[in-house]
Amino acid sequence: MFESFALPFFQRGIVEILLLASVSGLLGVWIVLRGLAFYAHAVGTAAVPGLVLADGLGFSALLGAFGAALVMAAIVALLLRRRSLGSDSATSLVLAGALALGVILASDVFGSQGSVDRLLFGSLLAIGTPELLLAAAAALAAVAATTIFGPRWLAAGFADRRGSSDPLLIGLIALAAVAALAAVGALLATAILVVPAATTRLITNRLPLWQLTTAALAAAEGVVGMTLAYQLNVPPGAAIAVLAGIVFALVAVAGVIHQRRRKLAPLALTMLGLSGFLVVGCASDGGGAGSSPKLTVTATTTQVGDLVREVGGDAVSVNQILTPNSEAHDYEPRPRDIGAVADSKIVFTSGLGLDAWSAKLLKESGSKAEVVDLSSELPVSHPTGAGQRQSDQEQGADDPVAGQGPASGEIDPHWWHDLLNLEAATTVVETALILADPAAKDQISANAEAYRAEIRAVDEEIRACLEKVPAQKRLIVTDHDAVIYFTERYGVTSVGAVFPATSTQGQASAGEVAALEKLIREKQVEAIFPESSLNRALAERIASDTGASSEYTLYGDTLGAASSAEGTVLGAEAANAKAIVAGITGGKQRCLIET
Repeated sequence: MFESFALPFFQRGIVEILLLASVSGLLGVWIVLRGLAFYAHAVGTAAVPGLVLADGLGFSALLGAFGAALVMAAIVALLLRRRSLGSDSATSLVLAGALALGVILASDVFGSQGSVDRLLFGSLLAIGTPELLLAAAAALAAVAATTIFGPRWLAAGFADRRGSSDPLLIGLIALAAVAALAAVGALLATAILVVPAATTRLITNRLPLWQLTTAALAAAEGVVGMTLAYQLNVPPGAAIAVLAGIVFALVAVAGVIHQRRRKLAPLALTMLGLSGFLVVGCASDGGGAGSSPKLTVTATTTQVGDLVREVGGDAVSVNQILTPNSEAHDYEPRPRDIGAVADSKIVFTSGLGLDAWSAKLLKESGSKAEVVDLSSELPVSHPTGAGQRQSDQEQGADDPVAGQGPASGEIDPHWWHDLLNLEAATTVVETALILADPAAKDQISANAEAYRAEIRAVDEEIRACLEKVPAQKRLIVTDHDAVIYFTERYGVTSVGAVFPATSTQGQASAGEVAALEKLIREKQVEAIFPESSLNRALAERIASDTGASSEYTLYGDTLGAASSAEGTVLGAEAANAKAIVAGITGGKQRCLIET
């Protein structure tokens, strides 16, 4: 049950939670008393423009978020000077403007929002010194402000619930919301800043006791939530938020059933005790896997996991981080991922930035595992990400195709779509496994040789199938630039992409969508291919506007379900070939590829 407490990330998370709990106990009470709960939620969410700027310009995300939060606090304070405008109205106006600005910056200016997503939803797995220092600063500021201004705030709580006379309080709430970003994210900050105080308000109305019980409850919910998150392998911020909501609901229901308020305190403690028993039960269910004679390794992505299993066979036990249809570019590691890395002798990564989050896993687990980057010895590489479209550009300066591609110099990390690369990666895996387990050399080598032969056979079948379609007809549009290796290998022209980047962290602007639709009509593209792991709504809308088909799906960043034919790399590549041929021929031609 307590193995998680030995992990460095868990220890730092606990410290972060305890610091934020003290903030909740002090500021949370004032937030509830002054009717500023909506503002406390909104100020973190309105930090989006600062997060986007920080992500795009390359400076501290927390600094960007804090700057945006301070700007919002200042604007709200100014608006509240108008007696005709309530705090909720002022907050709503500023929040709407901040979110609109954030969306424009993310989609049209910087074209990236991966790390922004992580701050919107938080990650207690990534707590470092800057986050701890910010939480400590928020706690100290809350203590100082409560000591000095507490009596005035208490009086104002009964005389004026607009908050307009306390710009300092508004600024402190902004600081606290930003401090909570790293733990639970902007969208869940109220789980720490507001919900515990709202819960204990149902139990007591005496200020010192209210503050003390709020801090205790926030700390308990944080620690129990983190432990549950580790046992159930779910995001810690979400676990804490759900637990806080459940406790609030139970206490509220108990308040209806038990009219006498004095009975609620022991009842609430009993509920927290039951949460603790739930943790114990979960811990026993997830009980140790025990020692295994097999070599234990970790694979970051679905493609890497499949490759390592093919080569290692019965000689290895593979912990695969990503599951089918999960997004590789901006994956947020779960608590148990760190434990898996800690137990592994080798960590196989895809490389080229696709699974850059694996570095955090290694750091937080304290693992001494060897890291094997499968992109280190690729025979075929596409550093620009513009792929086949460059050859189209050479055919005429007026051809707008190249303008749909990602920026020059962008690295394309989807190397496995060229089966020559997959064959080379097989050898990299074979060498690493044999070095780690020489006794299994014969078995591993036999598996690797058989897999290389299968790769070559599938490669020939895919080529033969696509060559049946005239070259001028092999025009496709994809969700994002994930299959450039495939299109260049087999002579398919990628006309454009719904999200014109090799990463799914970008967003398509209105101008880019209009230009793509024009290009589809001019090139007479027959099919747009959504990806299995992405929202297909925009691709389908573009297809509807242009008369193209969107019936067929590609496997770009991930494989299919483990039990399906597309659950292997070769099965997914065969499925891609079949989908492309069927899509560009209107279903008139079909491929038969054995995998």
